[in-house]
Amino acid sequence: MFGRWREKGTNRVQRTSPLAALRTPPSAGVLSCRVLDPVNEPVKHAEYAVSDTMGRKVVGGETDPYGSFVTTVPAGEYRLAVSAEGYTPYRASATVGENALASLGDVTLQVAQPPELPAPGDWEIEPTHSSIGFTARHIGLARIHGRFNSFAGVIRIAEQIEQSAMHVVIDAASIDTGVGMRDDHLRSGDFLDVRRFPTLEFYSERFVHKGGSRWAITGALSLHGVTRTVTLDTEYLGLGNGMEGEARAACRAVTELHRDDFTVSWQTMLARGIAVVGPSIRVELDVQVVPRS
Repeated sequence: MFGRWREKGTNRVQRTSPLAALRTPPSAGVLSCRVLDPVNEPVKHAEYAVSDTMGRKVVGGETDPYGSFVTTVPAGEYRLAVSAEGYTPYRASATVGENALASLGDVTLQVAQPPELPAPGDWEIEPTHSSIGFTARHIGLARIHGRFNSFAGVIRIAEQIEQSAMHVVIDAASIDTGVGMRDDHLRSGDFLDVRRFPTLEFYSERFVHKGGSRWAITGALSLHGVTRTVTLDTEYLGLGNGMEGEARAACRAVTELHRDDFTVSWQTMLARGIAVVGPSIRVELDVQVVPRS
């Protein structure tokens, strides 16, 4: 009876332990944290990364809808980094013991200052340090990467930046995937039909601030004789200076295009019913602009 009483008592202690609901491997412990904004609201989907003392990433992920994360790691010393759009990154150290909970408690992220915007006026794309690339699925497995080697564009920055405008022209024949036969096919009437439609053009007068360094730039894309509304999910990277002291601004942007929307519908199927070319194209822009002279 005495032995059964001791067993029951031990079970009661385990159920009240912070690790009672977690199964931790031998020589492991638990690291936890809750991420809050300056008004004590949880920051959901904040990204966290736990690294060892050598700087090697051990585990990472996102906070839950309540701003929390709980992760199991081998016992030892760690560095924690937490980041979220619009906030200054947070860093801390933690020691995790065997079968123990190391809680950093509530961590408050401070609002980051947005990067300085370009001065009003005309800024032109500097092609030497810019790229317009794309990715397409091939036979449902691999991804084919390509780019356009010739393009030009101007962004007119307004006093109120939401009223800015941009115009980009791309030479369709400059498409380049690194394989000459494939590039010739992409230039043909099956795809871009560059003889009839020598350029792709994008024009926008709608710049919408999404918070932090994120912007949505919505405009009209003309491709293959068809014009559709397209939104660029844009990250503004800020201002800098080039080798000769000239002002430069930079951004990255991505969008997804569906080939059928622009009647670029050529397709052939493998014997297993798999399409040779995927239905959508991911477009990625990495752009630097300089004041127009």
